[in-house]
Amino acid sequence: MPRYYLIAGEASGDLHASNLVRELKKLNPESEFRGFGGDRMMAQGTAIAKHIRDLDFMGFWEVLINLPVILGQFKECREDILAWKPDALILIDYPGFNLRMAEFAKKNGIPVFYYISPQIWAWKQGRIRKIRRNVNRMFVILPFEKDFYARFGYEVDFVGHPLLDEIKMDDRTGEPGLLPDLHQDEPLIAILPGSRPQEIRRMLPVMLRVAGDFRPGYRFVVAGVSKVNPAVYTHMMAGSDVQVVYGNTYALLRSADAAVVTSGTATLEAALLNVPQVVCYRASGLSYLIAKKLVKLKFISLVNLILNKKVVTELIQRDMNPKALKHELEEILLDPEKSSAIIRDYEALRKLLGQQGASATTAKLIYKAIVK
Repeated sequence: MPRYYLIAGEASGDLHASNLVRELKKLNPESEFRGFGGDRMMAQGTAIAKHIRDLDFMGFWEVLINLPVILGQFKECREDILAWKPDALILIDYPGFNLRMAEFAKKNGIPVFYYISPQIWAWKQGRIRKIRRNVNRMFVILPFEKDFYARFGYEVDFVGHPLLDEIKMDDRTGEPGLLPDLHQDEPLIAILPGSRPQEIRRMLPVMLRVAGDFRPGYRFVVAGVSKVNPAVYTHMMAGSDVQVVYGNTYALLRSADAAVVTSGTATLEAALLNVPQVVCYRASGLSYLIAKKLVKLKFISLVNLILNKKVVTELIQRDMNPKALKHELEEILLDPEKSSAIIRDYEALRKLLGQQGASATTAKLIYKAIVK
């Protein structure tokens, strides 16, 4: 029976890894799974050696101060892989950790498959050498990534974006549009402050200030992440009449007239659910200065990057302030032409993302490679 070791280091990776495990089990129900991951992988039968709550470090400075912990996790992972003797190592994004594990696995004769490419097209393009040397097969989910890798003579498989499947599985279009506790007449603005505690602490206070100062007749609801301690939200939301809804981001977005979204996968989720949005991002001062020197991109949001033009407004660092955010929100809420243009561009985005079935396609390619 095939034995797969998977490594996912954050919530989105845990989600996509769990769907991949589900599809691999369909191909061979006797398959065994172990790795670094979260609750979703565990629910699909993966034995978790290290939980993502202990892995999720974000930003240059944050990684630096946690370096002893991270080095200990490298050692723990290497020892666990050798002891378990998998037939394949499957890596999901999380490049700082996973590229090291790819090199280790390759040296020990373990086939390496990478699902969801590191964003080396944004920075550290030199990593392509490590990928070519250590990764047996790369499965990419963004349409421009196949051409990017081809420029370096490395053939990859574009499998489509897994969010297309995730949103389809969560499809509730036949049910009432609003969440059970949100049956009110006012337009709704969804607040998506991120999935990591440090990210939420940096983004949410500014978003809440806009909610408190916005014109009457609108209600704001925060998309809470279930794995984050509720105290992270309640501490910042004390005295506010803004609601928080946990674990129902898609349902909340389906109810929303607009959204304020922290840059990341959530920008794509809002787009696929046709919600006009303002994209925001703030990092620590040091992390931002380092990123500004290293990252050479015109845009930070996936929506704008994939379409290669400005579709949604991006408010970054100092530009992410209550006054600017309020102005941009009013633009998309009060100007029908602007919101309609965004929705039209979302349709073009959806076509570029390919067909549904990313996890199933990837599972079949991996299974075929290891049982040949």
